[in-house]
Amino acid sequence: MKLKMAAALAAVLTLSLSAFADSDAPKRLQAAADAFTEVMQTPDQAIPQDLLGKAQCAVIVPGLKKGAFIVGAKYGRGFVSCRKNDGVGWTAPAAIRVEGGSFGFQIGGAETDVFMLIMNKKGMQRLLSSKFTLGGDASVAAGPVGRDSQAETDAMMTAEILTWSRQRGLFAGVSLSGATLRPDDEWNSELYGRKITNREILTSSVPPPPSAKALIGALDKYSARK
Repeated sequence: MKLKMAAALAAVLTLSLSAFADSDAPKRLQAAADAFTEVMQTPDQAIPQDLLGKAQCAVIVPGLKKGAFIVGAKYGRGFVSCRKNDGVGWTAPAAIRVEGGSFGFQIGGAETDVFMLIMNKKGMQRLLSSKFTLGGDASVAAGPVGRDSQAETDAMMTAEILTWSRQRGLFAGVSLSGATLRPDDEWNSELYGRKITNREILTSSVPPPPSAKALIGALDKYSARK
């Protein structure tokens, strides 16, 4: 009986994660671009422009999911892009996976769009590792919302990573402490046609895939450096 129950639980876990792991990376790149653009089109309820201007990297995870059959399980696949070496423009996007963590006001099994700004080189180096945990390996704080960030707390000013989430039209800064980020090698291979690491994508001049045009264009529009 115990073996049957264990097998059933394993099957549920596999099916749940498979459902979350949409393999169509180009479509998810477009979803990331759409989510970011929709948030930034409402300045009073957006990521502050000055923080975007200071950010070293941006992470967007469209439609992070909460498992219906796994208590507390959360799973998402998204993308990260960083400033080019000269500080102007954005690199090709690298794929990442986000697992676990506290995602604030998430309701039931509804999907949540997650946004992160990596504020310095030290935070960027975390992204280039094989795996890191927000609030453990890297300091993290809920980001402010609005036209500027004058109401920053000391935590916001010193955090390596600022985080926000959006669900059913509600956008707010939330602490994603405990969430784990790691490279998504499967999606990277799908997008670039070969085995490639996040480090290579984010620190060199790898040409972005055509499906990344909308996302890079949105990042340039709202957070370009001249």
